[in-house]
Amino acid sequence: MELRRLARYDALILTSLLWFMAKFVRYLFPPLFEPFQAAFGVSNTATGLAFSALMTVYALMQFPSGVIADRRGPVRVIAGGAAVAALGAFALVLPLPLPDLSIPAGPIDTVPGEFLGIVGGMLLIGLGTGAHKTVAVRLLAAVHTERTGRALGVLDTVAAFGGVAAPLAVTYALPDWRGLFLASAIVVVALTVLFVRRTPRHLDGDGAVDESGDDGGMDGSLGGYLRLMAIPRVGLFVGVTVAFAFGYNGVVAFLPIYLTDGAGLEQGLANTLYSGLFVVSLVQLGTGELTDRVGRLPMLFVTVGAAVLGAALLLSVQGIIAVGVAVVVFGLGCHGFRPVRSAFLMSLLPDDAAGGGLGVVRTVLMLAGAVAPGVTGFLIDTQGYTAAFATLGGAFVVALGLLAGIALIGGEE
Repeated sequence: MELRRLARYDALILTSLLWFMAKFVRYLFPPLFEPFQAAFGVSNTATGLAFSALMTVYALMQFPSGVIADRRGPVRVIAGGAAVAALGAFALVLPLPLPDLSIPAGPIDTVPGEFLGIVGGMLLIGLGTGAHKTVAVRLLAAVHTERTGRALGVLDTVAAFGGVAAPLAVTYALPDWRGLFLASAIVVVALTVLFVRRTPRHLDGDGAVDESGDDGGMDGSLGGYLRLMAIPRVGLFVGVTVAFAFGYNGVVAFLPIYLTDGAGLEQGLANTLYSGLFVVSLVQLGTGELTDRVGRLPMLFVTVGAAVLGAALLLSVQGIIAVGVAVVVFGLGCHGFRPVRSAFLMSLLPDDAAGGGLGVVRTVLMLAGAVAPGVTGFLIDTQGYTAAFATLGGAFVVALGLLAGIALIGGEE
């Protein structure tokens, strides 16, 4: 009986585990920035730009993956993306024999060929994982129509623990970090096989995702999806997500180095605190549930407000306990925001444009997030940690202001 009950949620479980692995391989990189810099002689700007490249490819996949899912169904898209991500992880296992790249007029004189090979694997990981989240939100909203907030809370909570596991894995696996990517690739392949076998049966009957390719009233063009952004509440909320994504991705990319160089913590302790940022992602179960009960807009204010407070504390406190509290508050706000954001977006978008519309929004917000590591690394190198993290904190304040504008407009959630 228990196995049958569990089988009702196998689509949610497998989708969430694949998203966990996507986050895990992505968040292996920030704790590796310092080892990369020591091994390859590259700067904060170089590692930041490499992570920005990964996130840019990830962002650019949001719209096409959503549109293809609208026409061909989500299972093929998610499985194909997972296969590409696994290939990228495999590519990181053996160094690629690439020549050094000279940039005499740029901020970096020479980029070692071995580091370029790592960047190539990162790009494949960005390409593959970029096909997951937009399509997963669409799939779970259709499978769990009455408890969308709860399902999305589970999805993001399970995935966030990829961020918990990644820095700890790096701490205890160094110097054999390539083995982490080999193990990740094998796990992703196994999960993908199970996902393809188990998920399609949930797409039949009431609330099913249409696999026939019928896209309803949308013409399927980028222009048609972009016209959704002209709706005032949609446009303003896109601004909220863009500002939030920029601030979050900048902080997450350089928090390990900030905790060691800026806050003066030992590297192992800094990586442990970095894991703590993701441990508090359990809050997503609560914010997802509260979203279903008390409404999306109130929970948006609570979560964005907590992120603002956490960013302010990171800039103003000292000592392991105070810094730990700042990391926890920041994590509560940022992780708590995710299921509320997804539920709010799904409520704003018409059903026949859910995949492509969400893809457009996520492309824009993820491009903003992709730029953030490169900008943050440059600001750290040129202006210092205080200026860099103050800029990121300002982005959260902008998000809170735009959210107030949505509340003033009013209307249905």
